[in-house]
Amino acid sequence: MNSVINQFTSRQYMITPDFEYFHYIDRSFSDVEYHNHDFYEIYYFVSGKVTYIIEGKSYRLKPGDILLIKNNELHKPIVEQGEKYERIVIWVNPDFLKKNSTNDTDLSLCFETFSPGKTHIIRPDPDLSTKIKNILHNFENTCSSSGYGNNILKDIYLMELIVYINKAFLESLGNRVEEGVEYNEKITNIIQYINDNLSSDLSLDMLASKFYISKYHLLREFKKYTGYTIYSYIRHKRLIMAKSLLKEGLSVTEVYNRCGFGDYSNFIRSFKKSFGVPPKKYYKTQL
Repeated sequence: MNSVINQFTSRQYMITPDFEYFHYIDRSFSDVEYHNHDFYEIYYFVSGKVTYIIEGKSYRLKPGDILLIKNNELHKPIVEQGEKYERIVIWVNPDFLKKNSTNDTDLSLCFETFSPGKTHIIRPDPDLSTKIKNILHNFENTCSSSGYGNNILKDIYLMELIVYINKAFLESLGNRVEEGVEYNEKITNIIQYINDNLSSDLSLDMLASKFYISKYHLLREFKKYTGYTIYSYIRHKRLIMAKSLLKEGLSVTEVYNRCGFGDYSNFIRSFKKSFGVPPKKYYKTQL
């Protein structure tokens, strides 16, 4: 495979409307902080020694592993230095998948489906893995050249890739990956509860009582598995939710009321600190 290697970019936003493709190889890799995107991410692992943390679950990666990361999920890689770290990363606008889905084929299924114990990793069987690798090869070739019809072929190969990733995802539902996956089930359940109830009371006392865990143990285990304090995690997730609602066209007041912030001025300050602009200005850019 004659790969076209990209120079690593630390930006976490798209500069094209539908999707972007990156093929990275690094011998040394600087730490990346926990972050999220406004888009879906498909991460195909080729080589290296990497543990990827997503929403409190740690994945010790093997060549050919595929990670599926939603647009509101906090994640970061932990890379052991000294070995070649190679991966393919594809960013996809959720609206692009929605536009190209049909009543019978929801292309965002692999990102949006929730099931108890769901993980973010897929390890396809050998035949499906080979198929996906071949599609990636074709997709990369079209992304790195400007021949006749390549603008159309890029869309076609991406759709084909996502169809087969969804097939692999559906197969994985009955055969969940366990090897190399580490998490605390109670912390995972607490994270899910928080994400489902961002507009509600999420005080430490309430969470400790609801999940029958001491406040001290909850604080320690939550930080251990997520890298965040509970307070910081909840605030960050509420801000992500606020940004998404503003993008949908809700007013700043409506967003404030729906995102569980107890103080309006604190909401304004926190939003501006996280996203660089106050919520009212961000709202106007989405009109």
